[in-house]
Amino acid sequence: MQQGKNISVEISKFEVENSVNEYHVMIHVENPMLTFAEQASAVSDAFADAASELGAKPVFKRYFLSDSATQTDALFAIAEKQSECAVSVVEQPPLNGTKVALWAYLQTDVEVESAGNGMFVAKHGDFKHIWSGYNYSDGKDSEEQTRTLLIDYVAQLQKLGCSLADDCIRTWFFVHDIDNNYGGVVKARNEVFKTQNLTSDTHYISSTGIGGRHANHKVLVELDHYAVSGLEKGQINFLYAPTHLNPTYEYGVAFERGTYVDYADRRHVFISGTASINNKGEVVHVGNIVKQVERMWENVGALLKEADCSFDDLGQMIVYLRDMADYAVVKRMFDERFPSTPKVITLAPVCRPGWLIEMECMGAKRQTNKSFKAY
Repeated sequence: MQQGKNISVEISKFEVENSVNEYHVMIHVENPMLTFAEQASAVSDAFADAASELGAKPVFKRYFLSDSATQTDALFAIAEKQSECAVSVVEQPPLNGTKVALWAYLQTDVEVESAGNGMFVAKHGDFKHIWSGYNYSDGKDSEEQTRTLLIDYVAQLQKLGCSLADDCIRTWFFVHDIDNNYGGVVKARNEVFKTQNLTSDTHYISSTGIGGRHANHKVLVELDHYAVSGLEKGQINFLYAPTHLNPTYEYGVAFERGTYVDYADRRHVFISGTASINNKGEVVHVGNIVKQVERMWENVGALLKEADCSFDDLGQMIVYLRDMADYAVVKRMFDERFPSTPKVITLAPVCRPGWLIEMECMGAKRQTNKSFKAY
């Protein structure tokens, strides 16, 4: 971790000789007395310094804000006047008491170009990595907004020669007032997925559905997504960990617990939003934040093991808390177990009130697999 008076920067490195290097960068403000403009400028400057030091280009960024309604326009004016990659912005207050934090994913030896509508394509070799953030739509309720977002995404993928079922690796749904609006997201997603041959008999997509707010109070759902063009059959695999978790369709939702993608020189692993749940779909350790953290880690560990990975292979973690009063306990637990993994802890209610915490993560592991092309 690099730390100054006002900023701390966490960086994980996955480096492969003569190929693409990958970096996850988490930037935190350390001085809550600064104005939002000062905090955003400090984050922007720290990111520019990190990117220059690493010699890498961003392919995706997500800003976590404490009050999106008053901060989003200022953020874009200060830090993203001309976005060079896909950018996501969501109200999920950083729980260290500051106004903004940043997760950025950077790579070397890639060409990043806009594909329109906030979608960017990072190209290297035979693959196109398609990132998009901050997508929202009009609609009377969360169901209509979600349906429109997914139908639009399907159309965007088709223009790039891709499909939702074959090429989408990861989605994120940020839901305003999730206790009341998540049901509409689930209903619309289930219905659209069926039209795209995404069913319990085929597969779903790794995902996080979590509380989060847009600058416009009428927007109930934001959507970020990631797809890869050029993958062959067998490169995408799904994670289940049946000793610890049950299939999500058993309780009416449609996402995969995790996904790994194989290339000749590496394996990427994506763990969906994971909470304290058992293999019957039941919330475990209701009301006990310490026990919920431990069970959540156990579940994530089981998914990683199925991908022949471990926590040591992770490049980043995003942790979501329902109750800010749990922050001190959770931060201590994560800092003790994962002192070197870039992470951010935000205020973001999970989709069931019984869950006090959820986490997601991404990682990469070196491998040699001559069946596929290099990343």
